[in-house]
Amino acid sequence: MLARAKGQPTGLGSEASYRLLVESLKDYAIIMLDPAGNVASWNAGAERLYGYSAKEAIGKAASMLVPLDRPDETSEMLECLKRGETVEHFETVRVRKDGKEIELEVTVSPIRDALERIVGSSTIGRDISARKAGEKHTVQMEARYRGLLEAAPDAMVVVNQDGEIVLLNVQAEKQFGYHRDELIGQKVKNIIPEGFAERLVADSLRTAAEALAQQIGTGIELYGRRKDGSKFPIEIMLSPLDGVDGILVTAAVRDITKRKRREYDVSCLAAVVESSHDAIISLTSEGIVLTWNQGAERIFGYSAKEATGRSILFLSPPDRPVKGPSLLERLEHAESVENFETIRVKKDGTKIHVALTLSPIKNPEGQVVGVSSIARDVTESKKLEEMFRQTQKMEAVGQLAGGVAHDFNNLLGVILGYTGLMLDRLELDHPERKSIEQIQKAGDRAALLTRQLLAFSRKQVLQPKVLDLNTVVAGTEKLLQRLIGENIDLQVVLSPELGRVEADSGQLEQILMNLIVNARDAMPAGGKITIETSQVEIDEEYVAQHPATQTGPHVRLSVTDTGCGMDAKTKARIFEPFFTTKEFGKGTGLGLSIVYGIVKQSGGSVWVYTEPGIGTTFKIYLPCVRSLVETSSPIESVEKIAGGGQTILVVEDEAALLQVTQQSLEEVGYVILAAQNPAEAIHISESHLGPIHLILTDVIMPGMSGAELATYLSARRPEMKVLYVSGYTDHTIVRHGVLEPGLVFLQKPFSPRALARKVSEVLTIAIPVPE
Repeated sequence: MLARAKGQPTGLGSEASYRLLVESLKDYAIIMLDPAGNVASWNAGAERLYGYSAKEAIGKAASMLVPLDRPDETSEMLECLKRGETVEHFETVRVRKDGKEIELEVTVSPIRDALERIVGSSTIGRDISARKAGEKHTVQMEARYRGLLEAAPDAMVVVNQDGEIVLLNVQAEKQFGYHRDELIGQKVKNIIPEGFAERLVADSLRTAAEALAQQIGTGIELYGRRKDGSKFPIEIMLSPLDGVDGILVTAAVRDITKRKRREYDVSCLAAVVESSHDAIISLTSEGIVLTWNQGAERIFGYSAKEATGRSILFLSPPDRPVKGPSLLERLEHAESVENFETIRVKKDGTKIHVALTLSPIKNPEGQVVGVSSIARDVTESKKLEEMFRQTQKMEAVGQLAGGVAHDFNNLLGVILGYTGLMLDRLELDHPERKSIEQIQKAGDRAALLTRQLLAFSRKQVLQPKVLDLNTVVAGTEKLLQRLIGENIDLQVVLSPELGRVEADSGQLEQILMNLIVNARDAMPAGGKITIETSQVEIDEEYVAQHPATQTGPHVRLSVTDTGCGMDAKTKARIFEPFFTTKEFGKGTGLGLSIVYGIVKQSGGSVWVYTEPGIGTTFKIYLPCVRSLVETSSPIESVEKIAGGGQTILVVEDEAALLQVTQQSLEEVGYVILAAQNPAEAIHISESHLGPIHLILTDVIMPGMSGAELATYLSARRPEMKVLYVSGYTDHTIVRHGVLEPGLVFLQKPFSPRALARKVSEVLTIAIPVPE
């Protein structure tokens, strides 16, 4: 069968450069054919491989290279090329000018012109005759020698009577820096001194082998030559071998740069095994431990004396089915088992995850006489995988929570808007006032819930400032003390030298309150809570164990309690929204999910350390900044706000919310132009003859975003100011959860009074238009 793949058009650069490149590839026959299959170009590699000069070949049919007694694959290849397919690594036989048949590996690709039309084909051929001959020897000999050859710790090289390498093992590839395809069929003098190589390839290899017989079994110290030309000391041991096509010489080559004083037997391998951090164990075919290295002692806790002679099943957990027999059975068929993950039990009873690699140990006859086992402790990496999966789950839940909060905010905006209007119109002693106030309170609680969902999903708009975390903690200490009660001791330990962080102070206070309330509930009989700040430097080692963190200076906020702690299952879910261990009605399950969302949106990370019956510690890391601490003046609250008759264009795609927003602003004295979509807003702006002092627009609308609409209209009305409102924002006005500089935003849902206050603020200050 032909290996086919879709052809790809070639983008040519300098023709002269490509021609030089093609001509320089003398080990590859590169031929270009016209659509009829005739030779159009013929490089030096093709001349060397096929024996025809370019003058002799160009214009001739490529089928001249096909042996008469073999089927011509040319027509089939042409059909593939017409379909735009590439024939890759196709092995075939071709005939040279001198009549000698050679085995090739061929890749044929279509050539396209600038209009993607196929105008010919390119053929790249490589002589694999030597490799195929080597493969023939390998197949004939592997039943007896393959296991022994590959298991040898030294480089093993087999040379034929022509001085060509016909077989080698993996260690030879590594030792000399070649791939085996590069050495098979090459002269042995390429890797060992030429004078010594000539002794191996004398007129009669048998004579040479007999002359060297006195040296067989004795190491001969020479130097080897790597692919990069560097030399290194080796020890070579020779032995003759009867091959199918004559006498061969097997050379065992050992790199003795660092091993000259080591023994040449099993002790060499033992030194490597003992120095390994992995558990390397040899077993009988029945699974009895024969050897036990230091890595096994470190991982499993048993000494070699305690483990040797016992069945390897003593490491298997009693509550898990034994996989050992099936693995050993596979090894009876000379199969290796690689990276098989399972559970093992240490001497102290601790269960650990290990990755096992099992390989058969064979005698010279090819019989499996034992098993080598390499076990690596992957417990920590499994924990990191679980942390990564948990992070992905939290991201998915956050996306869902943010979408739900957005829809709820529009509905709550209508509820709070109309209840606010009704309360402003009713007298204080009106009989319906209390009922409406209850509706408003329920709406406020629902609004709080949606804000919590936005905090978790990281879709809230932060107003970060450079601040001192110690100041935030100190400012909330009295409030926190009132939250926990008198039976709990609150201790605050603040580091005197603390870096500055950029965060929303209100959100940091929310984090502290949520953590303190959780700690309080974990200690119904009383206890101790410690709040601590410190300056830390996160290094690469910590990041490797905690993937969500970044290197560099950080401020750490720790909250520790002496409560009941958590088990592993509870700990895995604590940041999920609505997950709670409290009784029904005593918790929403949003406290820790809010902590998670705020910390992540602030560029930090949060980790929990807990032990059932001992307590829990939450550690929050926030990156340091070099800016100075920002201060802000408090904004005086305004009870009653009256508009000055300014014209406001309100754009809201939710009809009910548009209506209540219009009423709210009209009642305080503004002139309202209402639009339910961006197109209608543009039409109103173009047809309205008077000024428009402010556009109040939703951020996310069909067809055009609020930012795009504001940009368009402001270009035509440069005096118009902009106020954005939304249930949550997208990237058009927010970057990483932070409002773009110079923009003003009001989070949905809002009361009529909050809306009027914000509009009044915007109309009195200069607001730049987004670029």
